[in-house]
Amino acid sequence: MNAVLVLNATYEPLNIVSVKRAIVLLLKDKAEIVEAAQQKIRAERIAIDMPLVIRLVVFVPVPRRLPLPLSRRTVLARDIFTCQYCGRRPIKQELTIDHVTPRSRGGTTTWENVVTACAPCNRRKGDRSPEEANMALLSKPTRPRFLAIVLLGEAKAHLAWRKYLSV
Repeated sequence: MNAVLVLNATYEPLNIVSVKRAIVLLLKDKAEIVEAAQQKIRAERIAIDMPLVIRLVVFVPVPRRLPLPLSRRTVLARDIFTCQYCGRRPIKQELTIDHVTPRSRGGTTTWENVVTACAPCNRRKGDRSPEEANMALLSKPTRPRFLAIVLLGEAKAHLAWRKYLSV
């Protein structure tokens, strides 16, 4: 793992940086380690735990009114590349975007109406609502709270990151 999750002082995810950049932030006392791996990074006079998650010491204001584009990439990232019907995590190419309320029934393409679905689940649901298809959603689709979801979704998230990435 060559990436480190950076949290704001309030523990909300901000970015993903390289281990080298994380070490620089730690050495400059601009961040502190929240989660670390068992390995150590050693230099001549210092040994530092390998960071997995760091938290900035000073709060960085994040603009809240920036519109997050609704695209296949951002929906997959919001749902952490997991089918919202069966919970499987197939490769990205096997995932589709499903309208909870089908477009043929007046459903719109909004954050609250689209979810990630594997191809078999999307075919099984077809042109029906989840209730009609007897398929429950794992989580209710909502607009992501953090702009960083776009950055975070492309990365292969470490297990230690999951509790900080819940949206």
